[in-house]
Amino acid sequence: MNPVLTQCPVCKDELVITRLECTSCNTSIEGRFYAGAFANLSKKQMEFIEVFVRCEGKITRVESELNLSYPTIRNRLHEVIRAMGYEPGKEENLGLDEEKRRSILDDLDAGRISAEDAMRILNGEEN
Repeated sequence: MNPVLTQCPVCKDELVITRLECTSCNTSIEGRFYAGAFANLSKKQMEFIEVFVRCEGKITRVESELNLSYPTIRNRLHEVIRAMGYEPGKEENLGLDEEKRRSILDDLDAGRISAEDAMRILNGEEN
């Protein structure tokens, strides 16, 4: 099956789902249905979200399952958040400028600090 289109290829306006059909019994339902924010995600992003939910949002478990670094997991999560129409970290300004935040993530990526230490620092629990 193809993913649901959410944008008109001609005028770029939002598409509305107007018909649902059961492939088992051929029952059809017509109306106006909202696809939700997840409809905007790519297949790769949906697969990431499935792993993230299965791991209960615990980034260390996601790291282990996908064999990816903490910064890569955060970047993928931010891509998903943006694709859903939100801006990641918008309400989390804890006094860390972008340069300091990047430095913390670089230290984490280089193994100079643990994921737990990075989280504490990023959450403003230590400076």
